[in-house]
Amino acid sequence: MNRRLFLSLIAGTVTLPQMVRALPSAPPQPHRLNLSNPHTGESFSGIYRDDNGPVPRVMEELSVFLRDFHSGEKIDIDVGVIDFLSEVMQAVGQTSAQILSAYRTPETNAMLAHTHFGVAENSQHLYGRALDVHFGDKLAEAMKAARAMQRGGVGWYPHSSFMHIDTGPVRNWDLDHVGLGTLLVGRHRIRFNKRGEMLVSRSGPIVGGKMGGVVRGEAPLGVRDRLARLRKLARAEYFARRR
Repeated sequence: MNRRLFLSLIAGTVTLPQMVRALPSAPPQPHRLNLSNPHTGESFSGIYRDDNGPVPRVMEELSVFLRDFHSGEKIDIDVGVIDFLSEVMQAVGQTSAQILSAYRTPETNAMLAHTHFGVAENSQHLYGRALDVHFGDKLAEAMKAARAMQRGGVGWYPHSSFMHIDTGPVRNWDLDHVGLGTLLVGRHRIRFNKRGEMLVSRSGPIVGGKMGGVVRGEAPLGVRDRLARLRKLARAEYFARRR
């Protein structure tokens, strides 16, 4: 598997057997969102949903606030991802959040894909269905709450101090400081050891008897080594089907 296919798994455009679509859930109670964007210095504060559903005027304000700040272009933001954010904030008692990235044009996404590991070419950001969020000291708690909700994708970037949420298929992934991906699909955890061997575990021992986890203290990998490791994820679906 190459880097593109791995990132397609993250984007939710390619799925493993255990990936499922999020089940519809009741929208959260009307909740005032207090959001800021450190890139633009702008803020948003308002109740986007009332007893009749999403408030069109407020959703338009959100589409402007959540625009691609690189180009200034906007899109209609999926109310589902706003509901997801609101529900996570309510679950952890968070009153405010920073939005680091929301809508991206194809041009902006392509630029980021060339400079940042973990940016998918067909990202949910392209469709206004994803948010990268910072929650301060409640970030880890918010990530766990989001994953428990099974509402879509949840990416965890602990060394960059943000989490990603989207309304694509239910899937989770972690990216650490050297950009090594851990994909969590159903009960399977897919990752690599320091020799570049793919490890697939299922709530217990690693397949083949190898213990999992990236060895700490390992030097950051070059592009060639990363791609070599990612190619081995092609075998993940094979192992997943056998379990």
